[in-house]
Formats: sequence, structure tokens, C-alpha cells
Amino acid sequence: MIDKNHIGFDNERYLQEQTTAILERVNRFNNKLYLEFGGKILFDMHAARVLPGFDPNVKMRLLQMLKDKIDVIMCINAGDIERKKIRADFGITYDIDSLKTIDDFREGGVEITAVVITRYQNQPQAKAFKNKLELRGIKVYLHYPTKGYPTDVDLIVSDQGYGINEYIKTTKPIVVVTAPGPGSGKLATCLCNLYHEYKNGVKAGYAKFETFPIWDLPLDHKVNIAYEAATVDLNDKVLIDEHHLNAYNIKVVNYNRDIEAFNLLKRILEKITGGESMYQSPTDMGVNRASAGIVNDDIIEKASHQEIIRRYFRCAYEYTMGLSDKDTLNRAMDIMERIDAKVEDRRVVLPAREAAKEAERLGKGNAGVFCGAAIELHDGSIIMGKNSPLMHATSSLILNAVKHLAGLPDDMYLLPESIINSVTYLKRDILNGKMISLDVEEILIVLAISALSNPAAKMALEKLNSLHGCEVHITHIPTPGDEAGLRKLKVNVTCDPEYTSKRLFIS
Repeated sequence: MIDKNHIGFDNERYLQEQTTAILERVNRFNNKLYLEFGGKILFDMHAARVLPGFDPNVKMRLLQMLKDKIDVIMCINAGDIERKKIRADFGITYDIDSLKTIDDFREGGVEITAVVITRYQNQPQAKAFKNKLELRGIKVYLHYPTKGYPTDVDLIVSDQGYGINEYIKTTKPIVVVTAPGPGSGKLATCLCNLYHEYKNGVKAGYAKFETFPIWDLPLDHKVNIAYEAATVDLNDKVLIDEHHLNAYNIKVVNYNRDIEAFNLLKRILEKITGGESMYQSPTDMGVNRASAGIVNDDIIEKASHQEIIRRYFRCAYEYTMGLSDKDTLNRAMDIMERIDAKVEDRRVVLPAREAAKEAERLGKGNAGVFCGAAIELHDGSIIMGKNSPLMHATSSLILNAVKHLAGLPDDMYLLPESIINSVTYLKRDILNGKMISLDVEEILIVLAISALSNPAAKMALEKLNSLHGCEVHITHIPTPGDEAGLRKLKVNVTCDPEYTSKRLFIS
């Protein structure tokens, strides 16, 4: 939910220009185009945060407009399946996200033609995933590490290289190649099929659909710097595309991996096509018209500034949790310094910390740990919550926020003491839990039960949807129940990298 006065992006303008660009590109290549989709087709929350007004599912709308012309191939790296790599937006592994994506595509009226497990080397988890898909009637292909890559182009583009992988059968002029995340083997999948197409006499083409970085915005535009912050774990850098500058004398931007790999990719494409050069630069390969949708650059810059801060908090959290290294955190700090950003620029940070101090003054912390939380509502109001023996700070925050939105007194109790006591009894005495105060998921269930007999609770319950897209900060790392509940409420959460307990295992 975004205030109309804070919209910086026009989806309809973007859709019109993006669709036209894709159709123009497919017409250049004998009516057969392999279109590698970078980023997320569904639920692109990064784009929605840095381009206020951007529909996170606008790319699905584009595919729906073109659905009579497209096949869709989904790639997933066998190593990511084995490592149980997590998609942070949903807190689920890449293999589960792939299943969710297939369902979401079907609900949108777009079928997944095939799933490709890339870099397959008989990993047990990948093999089990393949079996699971095939039992549900989904066509699965296995692609192996490419022999000779990246130095021996003659071996790469041969029957022992790309040719060793089975040709993925498609029938439509546009083949969309997507994945749950980066490093999933989309490019290799496109090139393998392109190799087979040319062997069969079909002069197909390749193009790339990346939303970020936005090639025709300046190098130092904050939306492009926010892309660097989002890919800080990959150490991506937005650079001037020297290939494009030399070929056309036009200054545009791209990211380092595409720029560095372009000479190799160009040689591979020329080898596949028999000498024909498709592109003169990595930017040439792209069909990105995101800048056409920008209607208020000032709003975009401010939103990107906030996203960079959110990404810094995420890096600090992941470092504290042992999920990333110090170099990644240092790169996030360097990006903050580059744009002169401070964590206090995020409006909810200081109020959350003040709420924690208030909890400490009142002496109501759980086992001596005092936590605070704050939310910025869409009207700009800041609401705070603090922990107590009965509930987590985030639980208190959500109740305070919906009471405010419903126009209810701040000191009104929405939840019957009897229900709270029953839940805490269950957690402590039946399930032998160490943490008995209620997390966000539990509070939402109790609120829903209370709404059956309490009109005020019903009024508050009906305001939960108004929290979508609001900004939240917590002074401590959220528990799994808090994290899951806040994710379902679709708020943008950051936290200070502090644990809520000295215990290493929380039950």
C-alpha cells in the first residue's frame, strides 16, 4: 500500500515499452529468442522498495500478455539444492521456492515448460528433487558442468561441451529462462539450447532481461547503488560499459560480471553462430526499459537511500548469524559511507531503541533482556512496542499499531487474559518451552480468536492489512515466530544484530 503522493513508478508505461522491446528483439532472430530473466519474475520486492509504485508482479503481467508466444524454463543449481540455499523474502529454500513459483505461474495462467537442474553431479538432494517433480508430471532435464569452461571455447561449443546436455524442447517463439536466484545456470541453459538450435538450422537469438542496474541512469544514481547493496554478497559493482562506449560512443552502465564476461560470451556466441556477432556490448544484450516507468526521480532516490540502509542491517544480521563473512559486511558499510547514509536516517531506528530503554526503565524485560520495536505507518505516524513477560516487543508493536489504526484507546486490552494464560500454559507446562512470552504468529492467532467475541478486537484485526509495506525496526534479532509473522504481514523489517537471549538454542 503506497500513498499516491509517494509513487515514483508507472507500471503501465513500463509494460508498454518493455513488451514492445521484447517483440522487436524476437523479430530480429528468426522468430526464436531465448530470453534470460535476471532477478525475480514474481514478488520482486527489491524493485517494489526502490521504485515506489512498482508492482512486484508486473513481470508476470507482462508474461500473461505474451503467454501465447512463450515457453518458460526454470533453472535451479544442484549445489543450491544440496546447500539448502534460502530465499530471504520468504525464508524458504530454493527448491521449495521453485515449487512455489510453478504454482504461482499456474495460478497466473502460465505453465512452466520444463525445469533444468544445472551443474548436476549426482547430488542426492538434487536427485530427490528431480524425482519429486517428475512424480508430479513436470518435465525435468539434467545439465552438467560445461567441459572446457571458461578457457577452451572450441571444447565448450562442441558435442562434448554444450552438446552433451539434452536439448530442451520448446515450441513458442520466446523462451523465458528464469530461476529462483543468481548463479542458477540460466545463461548456460540458454547457450546449450542455442547450440542445439543452430545445429538444427534454426538461427535463434539470445537476450537478457535485467531490471537492475538500470543501464540508462547515471553510475552514481542511488537506484544503481542500491543494486550493489542488494548483491553485496556477490561483490557486484556497477561500472561504465566500456564495450558500449567504444562501439557507440554512448556512456551507459552495467555490472562487472557481465562486462568482464562479455568478450568470452561474444566468442562463444560467434562460435555457435558460425561467426555472426549478435552484440557489441553487454548492454546491447539487454531489453530493459525500467527507466521508462520512472515518473518521479526524487522519490526513487529517497527510496533507494532507504533500501541501502535496510540492506546494511540485513548484512549485519547475516554476519551475526554466521551466514556471511566480515568482507561482505565491510562492503555494505562502504556503500553506506559512499552515499553518506546513517542508520538513523531510517525513521524507525531511534524510536525502537527508545522503546527498549523504556522497557528497561520499567523493568519488564524477559530474563533481563529489554527489547524495543517501532513501525512507521503510511500516514507517517511512529508507533512503538516493548517486550514484557507476556509478549515479545514485536507482538506488542503490532497490537499497538492496529489499535491506533482502529481508533481504539492505547490502554485498551484486546486479548482476554484467559486465552493468554492458556497459551503460555501450553508452551511452558505442556510443551516444556523455555520462552513462554507470545511471538507475532501466536499473537495474530489469539487476536483472531478474540475477535469472535470482542468487537474491539475485530476492529483491530481488520486493520492488519493496513500494515502492508510499512517500515519496522527491532532492537534484537527476531525469533522464528516473529520473523514468520512479520513476513506474513508484509512489513519491511530491519533489526539490530543483537540476540534476545544468551541461550544458544531457543525452544
